[in-house]
Amino acid sequence: MTAPSAQARIAELGLTLPPVGKPAGAYKPFLIVDRLVYVSGHLPLAADGSLIKGKVGVDLDADAGKAAARQTGLAILATLVASLGSLDRIGRVVKLMGLVNCPVDFTQHPHVINGCSELFAEVWGPDHGVGVRSAFGAGSLPLGVAVEIEAVFELA
Repeated sequence: MTAPSAQARIAELGLTLPPVGKPAGAYKPFLIVDRLVYVSGHLPLAADGSLIKGKVGVDLDADAGKAAARQTGLAILATLVASLGSLDRIGRVVKLMGLVNCPVDFTQHPHVINGCSELFAEVWGPDHGVGVRSAFGAGSLPLGVAVEIEAVFELA
C-alpha cells in the first residue's frame, strides 16, 4: 500500500495552516536554488493570525514552547503550499535551525524544537521528514515570539 502524499497527510491529520506571513524586512520568505528550497525564519503564527509570544522557561513552559514550535512548522508549511502549490513537490526535509526565546539557564531547546521536527515527520514520514537540525537559545526574538525556525528542503 502506498503512503499518502504529504499534501493528503495535512487533511488526514486535521491540520489547519495559518495565513501566510508577509516579510517584515528586506528578505525573501522562500527561495529555490537548484534543487534546494530555503525558507526564511518563521514565527509561531496561529490560525487566527496572532503570534505566540513569551519567553520559554519564564512565561511558557517547555511543552508550551514545543506547541509554539509546532505552530511555527505549520506556518512554514503554509509558505511552502503558497509558493509551490503543493507539499508533494518537497522530497525531503534537509535541515531545521530553531531559536528559542529563553533565559540563559534554560536547557530544553531540543525538546522545544521537536514540536516542528515531529510535525514534519508526521507529514513526510520518518525517512523524509527528519533532517539535520540545530536548536539554540536566544535572549530575545522578533516581536517577543517564543520561537523562530528556518528550514531547508529538497525538491522531489
